[in-house]
Amino acid sequence: MRVLLADDHPLFRDGLATLLRARGMDVVGEASNGVEAVEKARALKPDLILMDVNMPQMNGLEATRLIKTERPETKVVILTVSDDDDNLFEAIKSGAQGYLLKSLQSQAFFELLNGVAQGEAPISRGIATKILGEFARHLQQDETQAAGKEDLTEREKEVLRLVAEGSTNRDIASRLNVTENTVKYHLKNILEKLHLRNRAQAVAYAMQTGLLKKTVR
Repeated sequence: MRVLLADDHPLFRDGLATLLRARGMDVVGEASNGVEAVEKARALKPDLILMDVNMPQMNGLEATRLIKTERPETKVVILTVSDDDDNLFEAIKSGAQGYLLKSLQSQAFFELLNGVAQGEAPISRGIATKILGEFARHLQQDETQAAGKEDLTEREKEVLRLVAEGSTNRDIASRLNVTENTVKYHLKNILEKLHLRNRAQAVAYAMQTGLLKKTVR
């Protein structure tokens, strides 16, 4: 995985780059502010960007918004000291795949980060509750999404409910007795039908529309 680091503290970037390389990741570049992050995302085309929120010239949320507009395939995970509710909500709205706090233990950090390549959202349970609760309160259900919900097959609704309960792709595959590739296929269809951008938004949608009230047997 090709990784770009965006943080205005050189010492933190150096330490994180060393940890990532020790885990076999390719750190292709570093940025000290949001403007540099956007420019280097264009030039280096990383698979993953670890993005701080509070940076000079342009903050990480605005940089994330611009990068995801230009390169939606690039995964952005916010890595910050801020657990402010507004930042959490804006990060997901901007298209970030996850939100991690710098206070995480390194083992937990890498366990969450490893799920990015599988399409999973690296968000701790406590943070996830805050993000998804805020997102569900603000997400407006339009007619297109309402129609999309009706278009979901029963199996897709079942997969979406399990995702919303916090299950990983592997957990879902085991529970439904299918392959992980089949789960990924269903998730791709769900996002397309509901016009959503990522897994976190799909969870928020499931919460808002009442799918979580139904249990999967």
